[in-house]
Amino acid sequence: MDTYKTLRNLLFLGIVLFISNFGFSQDSKVNMAESKLVVYGTSNLHDWDIVAKAMAGKASFDLDNNTLQNIISLDFSVESEQLLSGRSGMDENTFKALNTKKYKTINYKLTKVLKIIKTTANTYSVEAQGDLMIAGTTKNITQNFIVVVNGKKVSFSGKTKITMAQFNITPPTALFGTIKTGPDVSVDFKVTYN
Repeated sequence: MDTYKTLRNLLFLGIVLFISNFGFSQDSKVNMAESKLVVYGTSNLHDWDIVAKAMAGKASFDLDNNTLQNIISLDFSVESEQLLSGRSGMDENTFKALNTKKYKTINYKLTKVLKIIKTTANTYSVEAQGDLMIAGTTKNITQNFIVVVNGKKVSFSGKTKITMAQFNITPPTALFGTIKTGPDVSVDFKVTYN
């Protein structure tokens, strides 16, 4: 009997040691309360911005002792009609340009992590590629962003420039074409998964 208990305990200890030498995968969802996405643009009259009021997504990370080893998967979406400026006329022009009647969400899906560089104890500089779908057009884009690991929370922050024509979007106009938006927008984001 004692031999059986000793073997069982050794086997259990061996399994624990084996598992502890490997990272674990953490599955997470977007924490809306700790996330923010703002689109900044220009026009011939004034600069403008719109804020995402509804976002969702899932991610899976390979973490070893709170150290980011890899981003296994990541997807993210914004409800197109929840990109709001606080001005109804501008919002209507945005919805029209994005064809929100047909395309309800803007989607991003990570396709490849190119590099992860640890910059501080819990901060990483990441370069990755992903498929971005806006108004029915999908493009593979390369992005650089900062990742911060804080316990079970993993936050991504960065800035991405998007040329509307790449996604077959005609820059919105107003007042019979007298106000014209610029061809590019900048998307600033901080998205937290936990």
